[in-house]
Amino acid sequence: MDLAPAPSPFAVMAHSTTPLEVAVVLASNREGRLAPVVANWFLSHTVGHPGLATDLIDIAELDLPVALSHRPDDDAQSRLAPVSARLARADAFVVITPEYNHSYPAPLKNLIDWHRAEWQAKPVAFVSYGGVSGGLRAVEHLRQVFAELHGVGIRDTVSFHNAGALFDEEGRPRDPAGCDAAARKLLDQLVWWGRALRDAKAAHPYGVPTTGIMP
Repeated sequence: MDLAPAPSPFAVMAHSTTPLEVAVVLASNREGRLAPVVANWFLSHTVGHPGLATDLIDIAELDLPVALSHRPDDDAQSRLAPVSARLARADAFVVITPEYNHSYPAPLKNLIDWHRAEWQAKPVAFVSYGGVSGGLRAVEHLRQVFAELHGVGIRDTVSFHNAGALFDEEGRPRDPAGCDAAARKLLDQLVWWGRALRDAKAAHPYGVPTTGIMP
């Protein structure tokens, strides 16, 4: 029986040092949204990070179909194609979300539900904001959704409670110490999981049996 050659450990090592492609998904399209302020703050922590290359996907700029279909027509496919390619290219995700009525925005669910393989075996981190809960109830719902799609939720989050009062007129946190430390911790975990999963998939594609015997 012929066996495929094992990947070189040096090849795996080289792959591990390649920056992760991280899609940062901005989940709100609400009028007067705080989302760009939070996103700009978060992206300031990724600039110059040697392990990351980011791509901001702003839901407010997308024009996705709202009627889901297993066989999208030509119009739906043309509207999905640009963002689908960006999600597929990503090694990891950061979702920046508010909390609406104890959950997350409907446009985000639409984006998630139009895709499946794009999320699989990739880490997903969460930055949330809102009132007294800081958006954490939205995050807990999202963890279940991404788990169903074989995404790997990152344990630690960044959350802004009563977020409207936490940023100054320039969009900077009034008390940056805590949120800056949380962002660094989140990014450290995201890089670890992103590299681990990317290297694992390079050695063996996700979902393919490890033996010749089908379950």
